[in-house]
Amino acid sequence: MATPDKNEQFPLKNYGRLCFLKNIITRPNIIVGDYTYYDDFEDVHNFEKNVKYHFDFTGDKLVIGKFCMIASGVTFIMNGANHLSESVSAYPFAIFGKDWQHAMNGKTYPCKGDTIIENDVWIGFQATIMPGVRIGNGAIIAAGSVVTKDVEPYAIVGGNPAKEIRKRFTDEQIAKLLAIQWWNWDIEKITRNVQNLTGHDIDGLIQVK
Repeated sequence: MATPDKNEQFPLKNYGRLCFLKNIITRPNIIVGDYTYYDDFEDVHNFEKNVKYHFDFTGDKLVIGKFCMIASGVTFIMNGANHLSESVSAYPFAIFGKDWQHAMNGKTYPCKGDTIIENDVWIGFQATIMPGVRIGNGAIIAAGSVVTKDVEPYAIVGGNPAKEIRKRFTDEQIAKLLAIQWWNWDIEKITRNVQNLTGHDIDGLIQVK
C-alpha cells in the first residue's frame, strides 16, 4: 500500500507551492497535524508571515489539526494585537518605556486564549481568523471571511463578520462523524476508505470496520 508521506514537505511532484504544513513550521507556538496542507501563490513560507502579532511573551498558540486545507493568503491574527478597549485610552503607553513604563502596572492586555483549528477544516482564500477562535471539525470558511467567533463542526460560514450559512449535514450525521473521528484512523484504514471519504454515504462510512 503506497500512501503519501506525511513527512514530505512538497507532496505534489514538481510543484513547490503546496506543502504539508507541519514540515515547514519553525515556530514552537504553531502546532500542525499530519497531512494538513497549505497552498500559496508565491511561497509556502508566507504562512508564518501571515500569523500576525504572535509574540513569545504572549504565550498563545495556533493549533491546527489533521487533514486541513488552507488556501493562499489566509491570515491568523493572534492575541499580541489586542489593546485595552474599556480604558480611557487604548494606546499602549507602557511598551515605549521611560516614564511610561509603569502604565500597565496591575493591568493586563486582553487575551482570548489559543486559536484552535480542528480537523478536516477548509479555510478559503484570504480568510482572516481572529484571536482565540475555535473552528470545529469539518467546517468550511468561505474566501474573504473574517472569523470573529467560534464555528460549529461541519458548518459553512462566510462574510465579515463570518456567519453560518448552513450545516453540511444533518445533526444526526454530524454526531456520527464526530463519533468516528476518521482523521484519527491509522493511515492504512484511511487509504482503504478514500472512496467512502469522498462519497456521500455517511452511514456506509460509519459501518466501516
